Amino acid sequence: MASRVYLVLEDGAVFPGEAFGAETPAGGEVVFNTSMTGYQEVLTDPSYAGQLVNLTYPLVGNYGINQQDMESSCIRVAGLIVREHCDQPSHADSESTLHEFLQSQGIPGISGVDTRAITRRLRNTGVMMGMITAEEPEKALFKLAESPKYDDLDLVSRVTTQQRYDWETPALESDAPAYRILVTDSGLKYNILRHLRRRGCQVIVLPAATSAEEMLALNPSGILLSPGPGDPQLLDYIVDNVRSLIGRVPMMGICLGHQLVARALGADTFKLKFGHRGANHPVKDLETGRVYITSQNHGYAVDPDSLPSGLEVSHVNLNDGTVEGLRHQDLPLFTIQYHSEASPGPQDSEYLFDHFLNLVAQASP
Repeated sequence: MASRVYLVLEDGAVFPGEAFGAETPAGGEVVFNTSMTGYQEVLTDPSYAGQLVNLTYPLVGNYGINQQDMESSCIRVAGLIVREHCDQPSHADSESTLHEFLQSQGIPGISGVDTRAITRRLRNTGVMMGMITAEEPEKALFKLAESPKYDDLDLVSRVTTQQRYDWETPALESDAPAYRILVTDSGLKYNILRHLRRRGCQVIVLPAATSAEEMLALNPSGILLSPGPGDPQLLDYIVDNVRSLIGRVPMMGICLGHQLVARALGADTFKLKFGHRGANHPVKDLETGRVYITSQNHGYAVDPDSLPSGLEVSHVNLNDGTVEGLRHQDLPLFTIQYHSEASPGPQDSEYLFDHFLNLVAQASP
């Protein structure tokens, strides 16, 4: 019989459930994701570092865990909240159960809770800190009050690679790659690297804090700024490097990378009430009028009223009108707030990697 555990929110709400995964306490910012599939990609997405992720789809784990769906080297979420977890998955590629995967990496889960009631609470009051624990809820509330807030943590420094590496999958058909693309790892997903590689690029991944001088010394054809976790206002050490690179090399920013570019050019960012996390968010391209269904995972947004001259909004979220993309009128630079690499989610926005490489081609001798 599964052990009794609690999800305790900082506003005093308590949701009793059953433990699965590692039976250890964990705290973090409680957020919700509306995707119907893709739980393994969510678990291994570094942008979820420091967060307890509540999945609104009721059954999780039914197709197991496999190596192909890893989006980083390990589980990144602090804990997982589900209505029901499946301990008998059915899929030809399954290598372990969800329970075994969480347990192997010391990550707790809680099941048997009303995940949609939790979601409604977060939508009404905003995301908040919480804890998965077997202790009495009163003790958990005390610990939450004493713990650092998510907004105060530099989570990029926790998830970034510590050293440079080359990404070589899949193999190139030609020995001579078309372009050398540097990807700064603020919490990147592997599918970004796969997309660039499939387009014939030499792909080099660098720590998030790599200086502009070090990057330029590698003679890049283009630079992609990756997604990642946390508040961009804590990342001035990266913003300063981005500012030094803008206009010198074609650049693309995704999610946190989008926010870092905006801040480097003088714009402001702010925290959303409950963020955008899921695989079904409608985004409108203001130039063409086309609407794309997008994969998203962010809790902060760029303030459109703070944009400097030359930087304009290219995409907006049709649910709440927030900025989903920026382009520069004069420089080879554009950004998106959503995830063009999906994983999980629709593949509508993969064309943006081609757009980036077109900018690179135009700037190449």
